[in-house]
Amino acid sequence: MTTPTFKLNDGNNIPSFGFGTFQIPADGSTYEAVKQALAAGYRHIDTAVAYFNEEEVGKAIKDSGLLRDQVWITSKLWLQDYKYEDAKKAIDTSLTKLEVDYLDLYLLHQPYGAVDEAWRALEEAQKAGKIRSIGVSNMTPKLWEKWVPNFNVTPAVNQVEFNPYFQQKKLRKILAKSHTTLEAWAPLGQGNQDLFNEPQLNDIAKKYGKDVGQIILRFEHQEGVIIFPKSVHEARIKSNQKIFDFELTSDEMDAIRAMDKGKGMHDPDAPGVEAALLNAFDVHAND
Repeated sequence: MTTPTFKLNDGNNIPSFGFGTFQIPADGSTYEAVKQALAAGYRHIDTAVAYFNEEEVGKAIKDSGLLRDQVWITSKLWLQDYKYEDAKKAIDTSLTKLEVDYLDLYLLHQPYGAVDEAWRALEEAQKAGKIRSIGVSNMTPKLWEKWVPNFNVTPAVNQVEFNPYFQQKKLRKILAKSHTTLEAWAPLGQGNQDLFNEPQLNDIAKKYGKDVGQIILRFEHQEGVIIFPKSVHEARIKSNQKIFDFELTSDEMDAIRAMDKGKGMHDPDAPGVEAALLNAFDVHAND
């Protein structure tokens, strides 16, 4: 299967469908899951310093036999390393752990703390060829307006919570102005049963001979959103990507758009979130 790509605002083509590794433990599980995903045809792997599994992702990619330019690798800088010198060091650490010479995409994982310093380190690493595309994550309209106008390089992506119940309509209008592409975390609503029980989604799934998860992912793809569902089950890893052999009609797209509730599980603007994340854990505990 050849994965479709979206063109980013920096000219790079990103595979629009990938594999997420959030909450997959680094006990061999990440290695196995990524290995299975690559064998199934995935060519975009999303990890992060704060997932503590970069080494297993890198090993699985290396052992896959695929050439470096055949796999898009995304990782993310954790808050703890946002000071300029720390960020420079952390980028090199990610490269070492993933056993690569460059990253395809590197994101600021959370929009708090010394964001300006961290972004400057990303801009410089991009110029130096260590990172091809740079972006942000969890930036609401409010946080975007706080930070991005001061950046020299506009983020290529903003990775945020996105699914039929939370379609980020206000944010997408802002991102459209800078041609910044939205990436979805929790593209399946983290298994929200209310979402999976939606009668219209089930009716559409029956029509196409698909499951509800595939309908949701297809909707997101047609909305121009980059998706990377996560699973550790081989059958699900394979079935999640079977969304390119059908197309939803404009009426079906509108019906799913109408499911938007306008809010998600995580509110980056909520009081206390910044303090909680700044003190969440130590990404250098095992260094």
